[in-house]
Amino acid sequence: MASERNKQILLVEDTALLAKSYIQYLRNDPYTVTHVATGKDALAHLSSNMPDCILLDLELPDMTGLEIMEKIGRDGLPCPVIMITAHGSINVAVEAMRLGAFDFIVKPFTAERLIVTMRNALERLALETIVETYREKIDRDSFHGLIGNSFNMQAVYRMIESAADSKATIFVKGESGTGKELCARAIHEESPRRNGPFIALNCAAIPKELMESEIFGHIRGSFSGAISDRDGAASAADGGTLFLDEICEMDINLQSKLLRFLQTETFQRVGSSDTESVDIRFICATNRDPLNEVHEGRFREDLYYRLHVIPLELPPLRERGEDTVTLATSFLSEYAGQENKKFKKLSMATRALLLSHTWPGNVRELQNVLRQVVVLNDGDEVTPEMLPTLSKIPGRLIPDDSISPTPEAPQQTDAQENDEPSLDEDNRLNGDMEELAGLIKPLVDVERDAIEHAIKLCDGKVRIAATLLGISHATLYRKINSWKDGVPE
Repeated sequence: MASERNKQILLVEDTALLAKSYIQYLRNDPYTVTHVATGKDALAHLSSNMPDCILLDLELPDMTGLEIMEKIGRDGLPCPVIMITAHGSINVAVEAMRLGAFDFIVKPFTAERLIVTMRNALERLALETIVETYREKIDRDSFHGLIGNSFNMQAVYRMIESAADSKATIFVKGESGTGKELCARAIHEESPRRNGPFIALNCAAIPKELMESEIFGHIRGSFSGAISDRDGAASAADGGTLFLDEICEMDINLQSKLLRFLQTETFQRVGSSDTESVDIRFICATNRDPLNEVHEGRFREDLYYRLHVIPLELPPLRERGEDTVTLATSFLSEYAGQENKKFKKLSMATRALLLSHTWPGNVRELQNVLRQVVVLNDGDEVTPEMLPTLSKIPGRLIPDDSISPTPEAPQQTDAQENDEPSLDEDNRLNGDMEELAGLIKPLVDVERDAIEHAIKLCDGKVRIAATLLGISHATLYRKINSWKDGVPE
């Protein structure tokens, strides 16, 4: 098995003797060190090569290490930087850490100090790569047009990835409006057939007497109205994917022909005796319980087992939590652009209302709601009064009993009606506020304490603290700068 490649190290040091020493320090580790003596040469190297780590001297003949750090930050280069500094420049090195340096080492330092720091930097880079892979592959907000990061949808994404490479038939189940065709397209796009055709056929939308022709095609004169030869979905999908939506609506007399088609990948056009062969990946979908359809005699059992190789169930929107808000925000942006409206966001009250609705029509219903809001209103944000009235259907946004009667105001005497609070009452209220102020810490102070505590636990390494706090490095640095400037964020 091939060994892992050496890590590429860029050493930026203007003193040749020191550079030679540092290279010697690292000689027994799997590193390939490239040495440059100026900032200009360092930037030139970075423009065409991406090292795994940079050893950067703070004082260079043509520019400072901080200027190089700023350039690295602007370009978003992912490689960790270890600053090399003299004793008198520690404060500047701390500033470099603020700009994104991983660590700094103070001259003179031992070989062990350099080796440990280098290994730590590379291990951190490997960890960040793993975390990024997790976010991209496991904790995704969207996948081939499907939107949502709920646990249920993450499971759907992983199932699609696992099954996409196979030619096995996938049976997608889910309520109306959950996005079954979008799921089928995602399977096609993830599969090796992505460059082939994707043909979707809705079995519920085509009259049963025309369904056979729609699937297999026909020749001229095969039935009344067949004035010319016509390709069906089977021919059109050759080399790609054929998606049969609402498969349980197919006439049972046609199901035997479909079964033979699935088994042999051959068919005959209506009115023809010639057999044609195709290479197709089949995906089907239904909003019914297919096994119940079998028990009721409306769906062939042998066809069911032929189709039901890999079952994939799409969750209803009511079980997807915050995905409702994520989807609504996406639809709002799309429709506002189409309608040239100013909408940018959903108000917090609107979010709460959307989350309280059970969405019997699922994603399709949510689309209709947002489309209606955008068409009939305008503004920066969607407010509750813009939402359509859904009180007459199950899962309504605003239940009839959710509006409680306004409590009656306490009866006042004529003497009290126009009176201001007494001085004693003012003093008591002020005293209570002062006592509570000593017990309740402002939220901004709580946040600052938490951040400073995290940075302390991480030995001053701001980037590691940011990762563990679950916020971006830039956000954390912005907060720290706002404290230095005395301006609350």
